[in-house]
Amino acid sequence: MSAITVGQAVVLGAVEGVTEFLPVSSTGHLKITEGLMGIQVEDRAVVGFSAVIQVGAIAAVLVYFRNDIARISGAWFRGLFDAGERQQRDYRFAWWVIAATVPIVLVGLLARPLIEGPLASLWVVAGSLIGGSAVMWAAERVGRHKRGEGDTSFRDAMLVGGSQILALLFPGFSRSGATLSTALLLDLDRVAAARLSFFLGIPALTGAGLYELKDALGAGVGAAPLLVGTAVSFAVAYASVAWLLRFVTHNSLNVFVAYRIVVGVLLFGLLAAGGLS
Repeated sequence: MSAITVGQAVVLGAVEGVTEFLPVSSTGHLKITEGLMGIQVEDRAVVGFSAVIQVGAIAAVLVYFRNDIARISGAWFRGLFDAGERQQRDYRFAWWVIAATVPIVLVGLLARPLIEGPLASLWVVAGSLIGGSAVMWAAERVGRHKRGEGDTSFRDAMLVGGSQILALLFPGFSRSGATLSTALLLDLDRVAAARLSFFLGIPALTGAGLYELKDALGAGVGAAPLLVGTAVSFAVAYASVAWLLRFVTHNSLNVFVAYRIVVGVLLFGLLAAGGLS
C-alpha cells in the first residue's frame, strides 16, 4: 500500500503549489498538513514525495518565465563556443545561477541524515517559522529597494543562492523567504528580488526532486500519487507565481511575517498539547 493516497496527494499538491514561492515555507506547510492527516512526516517515502512534487511547482516557473529562460539559456550555449557572446549579461547570469546552486547541493548531500532525521521535526518547523519571520521583518526595515534587476551582480547571486541553505536545514524557514529577505537586505527592489528568487530556485528544487524520485518510489509511494501531486502542484503554483509578482510590486512582506508568527505559535501550541506529534 502506498504511504500516501491519491486523495492525500491532491491536498498536498495544492499546498505545495500555493506555498512554494510565497515566503511562508512550503516544507513547513506540507509537514503540518501531513501531520494533520496522520501521515508520518519523518517517513523517508513522505520526505521524498514532498521533494518530488516540488518539480511541479518548478515546471510552473519554467512555463511562466519561458521567454526569459530561453533567452538566458541561448546566451549561455552560444557563449560556450563564441568568446564575443561571453560579454553578454545573460551569459554571465546563467553561470551565476549555476555557481549559486553549488552550496545548497553540497550541504544537501552532506547533511542529508540530519535533514531527513532530527531536522524534519514539527518542533523545528514551528521555531523556523517564527525565526524566519524575524529575518523577513528586518529585511523590510533595512532594505532600501534602490537596485533593479539590471544591477544584480555575482555577489548578489551567491549570497541569495547560499541563503537557500537556511530553508534546507530548517524546514519552516522558507526558501522563498530566505532568498527574498537576503535580496532585500542587499537593497534590491521587490520585483528584482522576486525574480532572482524564482531563477535561483529552478536548479535547486529540480535537482532535489529528481534526486528523491527513486527513494520516494522505492520507499513506498506509488506512481499515481506522485503524478497527481505533481500535476496539482504545477497548476496551483502557476497561479501563485503570477499573483506573487503582482503583489510584491506594491506591498511589503509584513503580511507574511504576521501570518508565519500566528502559524508558528499555533503549531507550538498543538505540539505541546499533544494535538500533533
